[in-house]
Amino acid sequence: MAVLNIEPLHEDFGARVRGTHLHQPLTSEAVREIQAAIDTYSFLCFPDQQMDDERHLAFTRSLGEPEESHVALGETGQITYFGTIGNVQPDGTQLGNDHRKTIFLTGNNMWHTDSSFRAVPSRLSIMCAYEVPETGGSTEFVSARAAYQRLDDTMQERIEPLVAIHDYVFSRSKVAPDAVTPSLAASLPPVRQKLIRTNPGTGAKNYYIGSHLKDIEGWSHGDSRQLIDDLQERATKPENIYSHAWRPGDVVIWDNRCLIHRGSGYDADRYRRFMRQTRVRGDGPTLQE
Repeated sequence: MAVLNIEPLHEDFGARVRGTHLHQPLTSEAVREIQAAIDTYSFLCFPDQQMDDERHLAFTRSLGEPEESHVALGETGQITYFGTIGNVQPDGTQLGNDHRKTIFLTGNNMWHTDSSFRAVPSRLSIMCAYEVPETGGSTEFVSARAAYQRLDDTMQERIEPLVAIHDYVFSRSKVAPDAVTPSLAASLPPVRQKLIRTNPGTGAKNYYIGSHLKDIEGWSHGDSRQLIDDLQERATKPENIYSHAWRPGDVVIWDNRCLIHRGSGYDADRYRRFMRQTRVRGDGPTLQE
């Protein structure tokens, strides 16, 4: 890497990048190196950044096409590229543990990959941290690429041709059955995704799982869940997890094609948490990869 100062974070994936200022316009060489580093490391943390929504969106656009928020689009038809992760509202007020929005966001505490429930799922998520709790609120990540590589040849061959059904209503009903409005549910019908994806830049394979994955196409629900739960258990063993303790100023990019992640929870009655997220749209339906 000629531009990026890379420090690996975990033996499976992840790197911290110092000396790059994302609030400033990036050279085409720097963008190419960031894209290459994403393919290699899957997770990049840029600490001590000076960001706001305008800079955040400009950086997102440098990496690809921003993906509109599925919640705003489904509920109101509004196109916005930001989601707020946390309990701080636009007017600065703080929501507690019992608020509907806080409960809804606990769905993020299940292992998942962002937007796998969309026909064209997101390629990247980009999170900027502004306020973080003193205790709790970390995010855990694992590499489904490394997990795939640990499978024996027989298992790899067994799951290679499978198609998976991802369903937003299925996953969100686990934490808040009434939280998905009819208009949002109608905008996000179940979609078919490849179970095995291949990084076009490196040729590396991974399995594509998470809480939105409901069934394997053509299998019974019971058999589907047995395989899905087995693959997730293999991936999320404690030694495979990188837990990111957020600091104000962190900008983190992760590759939704091959990482799964989950929040760890925090006390919203005691602490403020304010983080802003954008996503970069994928290149097309996974079945066409």
